[in-house]
Amino acid sequence: MKDSFNLEGRVAVVTGGGSGIGRGVALAFAEEGCRVVVIDRNADGAAETVEQVRQLGAQAIALTCDISNAESVQQAAKNSEAAFGPCDVLVNNAAIIVPASLATITVETWDSVFAVNLTGTLLCSQAFGAQMRARKRGSIVHLSSIGADHPTAWAGCYSVTKAGVAMLSRLLAVEWAPDGIRSNSVKPGLVRTALTEDFYAKPGVEQRRSEIVPAGRIGRPQDIAQAVLFLASDRASYITGQELVVDGGLAQMLMSMVPRA
Repeated sequence: MKDSFNLEGRVAVVTGGGSGIGRGVALAFAEEGCRVVVIDRNADGAAETVEQVRQLGAQAIALTCDISNAESVQQAAKNSEAAFGPCDVLVNNAAIIVPASLATITVETWDSVFAVNLTGTLLCSQAFGAQMRARKRGSIVHLSSIGADHPTAWAGCYSVTKAGVAMLSRLLAVEWAPDGIRSNSVKPGLVRTALTEDFYAKPGVEQRRSEIVPAGRIGRPQDIAQAVLFLASDRASYITGQELVVDGGLAQMLMSMVPRA
């Protein structure tokens, strides 16, 4: 149902939109009639997403950007505004994960992940948020993770950065509320994307993982996208500083997994 969230004509900026959840979010905004700005450091991936968006009949541009670099982000914000006008919705989705043990992770790896996942989220919020603040309206949706609340072992500092994203979202909600800007975060659980397809292709992996999810299946990018659309829309106009878990109930399974007599 087109425009079910009344977002038609708005400018939606999606970082990390060249694949996975970001692409799913970009396509969902396209189906709502938004003008979509796809930001990714992978130019080919961003271009592919834009082509898919245009096939849905929506306008879109791809911008190559390193969100950990302030100048790159500022330039992307300028190019986005020049093409479509001020940003109405920003989705801070771009992130990386580098498997590592906390006993051996290097400072360089630690800093590089923080630079993208947390500092990049701040830089994009500042650059595109300035366009919102100038007009006294806008919505920012950040992609955190259930890993922000539940330690993801052997994944380096991923959980730490995602916890930081959740708190950053709450801080922005408080500081920018007078400027008419809402800030919320979505916390996905297990999501099957092109980047994880090889993993799920291994015999038994999807079944074993699905068995511990109350909903009985692994999440899809479109599951996350629908939550993002809601928080971005005027239907959520009285919601800010909140965290929406989209995990099929996985995070509620701890006590059910404890062995019983």
